[in-house]
Amino acid sequence: MIPFNCMPGAKQWARGLPGLAVHNGPLWVCGPFGSGVSTLAQWLAAQRGTTVMEYDSAVELSEWLKANPIGVVASEQPADAISGNNRYDFLELRLWPVDDDPYALQTCLEHLAKEEGVSPPFPPALTRLPCDGNLRELRNRLIRWHLLGQAPESEQINSARELLEAEDIASNLHILERVLLHRALRRSYGNRLEAAKRLNVSRRQLYLLIERHGDPMRGEPPKRSSLKRVAKTRLVN
Repeated sequence: MIPFNCMPGAKQWARGLPGLAVHNGPLWVCGPFGSGVSTLAQWLAAQRGTTVMEYDSAVELSEWLKANPIGVVASEQPADAISGNNRYDFLELRLWPVDDDPYALQTCLEHLAKEEGVSPPFPPALTRLPCDGNLRELRNRLIRWHLLGQAPESEQINSARELLEAEDIASNLHILERVLLHRALRRSYGNRLEAAKRLNVSRRQLYLLIERHGDPMRGEPPKRSSLKRVAKTRLVN
């Protein structure tokens, strides 16, 4: 686990952690996907002797707070966007996206490498911005480079070239489908159920996509590679 004082933006928010640990009221920990929200929420809950709720809906939150008055909520959205101008009186902690603190990237990469047993030196591309999946994406980059020899910029450039070079719609849709599938699998750290949720498809649809495009996290090549065809329509004057 990356030490909290090394995470993006920690110079601004980490100094308040001791106070949050003893605060006598509910906490709201929020931040973009992959920024460490769940990890930090779990740590704060352990310090406070309470539990964590991954936010689902206002009704569940209201009921949960009755039983957990000093509980910790983890969410990608800020409290005022969810709870109607803080009607639950949360004390809020917002984590930073990686792109807002690029100087933290190298240190975070070094800690992740120790966890994964990967030795330096690392290619500069691993800390290249943008890093949309934040700390989780940084870990995925490290694993892809270590296991598959893939650096992020090479994959992005090749995909962009393919999209630009293909002239017909079917080829472009096929390439775009592959890019989105592989990105979802990587940002989900290989968790297929989570990837299906991110893509808003059923599990069956996800497996059909994997058959067509493969799974880079498991090193599975495509089993079939049929292009999606666009139905022809007649223009009526």
